[in-house]
Amino acid sequence: MADANYVRFNKRLRDIDRKHRKMSRGYVQLVERDGLLVPVSRRPARRGFPFRGLLLILAGFLIFKAILLTHLGPITYGERVEKLAGGTALEQAGAWVMRADPVTLWITQQVELKLDALL
Repeated sequence: MADANYVRFNKRLRDIDRKHRKMSRGYVQLVERDGLLVPVSRRPARRGFPFRGLLLILAGFLIFKAILLTHLGPITYGERVEKLAGGTALEQAGAWVMRADPVTLWITQQVELKLDALL
């Protein structure tokens, strides 16, 4: 019986230490329905690769290209990209990025359809 009590006591001590370590990283006070303040540890910040941010930047860039293509027209846009492709290595990389890919063309069609519906 004494050994069982000792095991339970050590488990309680480990749980208290674990809870204390969690609370030392920060906590918030939550108010329960009866008015009792209960400390709850904060969730640690995620430290992974920001895929959502990267996706939003990519989507914004594709929309920018589509609006630019819509504004300039396909002939002028193509001429400017070809002119860029004839430049330095950095300009050639820019031309490769700015070329009219299928996603940009689809977005351009959608923008043109919306503009035609408005006018």
